[in-house]
Amino acid sequence: MIDLGQHAEFIVWGYIGVAIGTLTLVGWVLFDSRRVAARLKELDARGIRRRSSTSETGA
Repeated sequence: MIDLGQHAEFIVWGYIGVAIGTLTLVGWVLFDSRRVAARLKELDARGIRRRSSTSETGA
C-alpha cells in the first residue's frame, strides 16, 4: 500500500466524504428526474401540453 504519512487518516476520510457526497448527488438527481417525469406524465394526462410543442409561431 502507498505510504500516506502522518496524514493518512485525513486523506482517507477526505476520499470517503467525496464518495458519499457524489453518491448523494447522483441519487438526488435520479430521484428528482423520476419525480419530474411523473409530474409531466400527470400534466399530459390532464391535457396540459408544453407551449414549445404547439405548432403556432410566436410572431
